[in-house]
Amino acid sequence: LHQVSMSEADELAAKLARRSKINEGEEVEAASAPKIFNPYTEFPEFTRKEIKAYEQQFKLYDTSKDGFIDLMELKYMMEKLGHPQTHVALKEMIKEVDEDFDGQVNFREFMLIFSKAKNGTLKSAGLAAIAKTIDVSEAGVGGAKGFFEAIAAKQSESNKFENEIKQEQEEKKKAAEDAKKRKEEFKNKIAGFASP
Repeated sequence: LHQVSMSEADELAAKLARRSKINEGEEVEAASAPKIFNPYTEFPEFTRKEIKAYEQQFKLYDTSKDGFIDLMELKYMMEKLGHPQTHVALKEMIKEVDEDFDGQVNFREFMLIFSKAKNGTLKSAGLAAIAKTIDVSEAGVGGAKGFFEAIAAKQSESNKFENEIKQEQEEKKKAAEDAKKRKEEFKNKIAGFASP
């Protein structure tokens, strides 16, 4: 039997209470939020180049390419940025910026991380780590470019090692096949001497 932890029970209770308020008309459902999102008008504190750099980072970690960073993608992102988080901390990070209560982060909510960091209203240490990892206002777009190039270099370096290992395995396989072939040839030569 799965025992429900206190945080899971609290989370469920909060969702049920919110649903009840929506049903009673006390609260408006998130779907009434504007459908069209323009980051350039909604986040005027950032330049177009900064927003493009943030969008690039968002797309990098949206591995499913569905327009959202879910819990597992956020976990992957935090590990790649060198700031691994617990499951509970990841949920809290999402909760802080998840305005539509869907349990994942869309690009608008991702931009909120940087907006709140700039305003000093960010509560989550994990989100602050994201905001500090790429601060295009300090490093400029060139700094963002360097950040992405560094990540790509790390990934290609690990691919380089993988390729070297594969090459070594292929060489060992070829050497084993050559040894087997020589053994067969030797057996055939011996068989030729043995028969009169």
